[in-house]
Amino acid sequence: MAPPIVLKNLKKTDVEKRMTLPSKSLKCFPPLIGDKHMVDFPVRDECGRVWKFRIYTRKKNKKYLKPVLTKGWREFVCSKRLCIGDRVAFYTEEEEAGSVKYRVEVEKAVKIFGAVVGHEPIHCQQ
Repeated sequence: MAPPIVLKNLKKTDVEKRMTLPSKSLKCFPPLIGDKHMVDFPVRDECGRVWKFRIYTRKKNKKYLKPVLTKGWREFVCSKRLCIGDRVAFYTEEEEAGSVKYRVEVEKAVKIFGAVVGHEPIHCQQ
């Protein structure tokens, strides 16, 4: 399996509002066409559900785009009951036809006395 394009331990803003992404990861996501500063794309989770996320970047500062996941992200967070310290990984999968699909995996933080000591994958509801 290829390494994740983004691996992030969630912070307060990621859980409560939007997920910030490293600027260097932007090249791994669908391209922003023309002067657009956002793009929607589907992502499949570990349970097979497809989510529609939006990457949004700053309109004016092209040098530092500061990408964030907006649309669809809060619904994902609430559905998965994500908390500060949980970990999210995004992967790309190339199809035979050359198209790229995106996958997301979540690991819940394992805490002892409030300190994160590890992470474990979530289990899908059948």
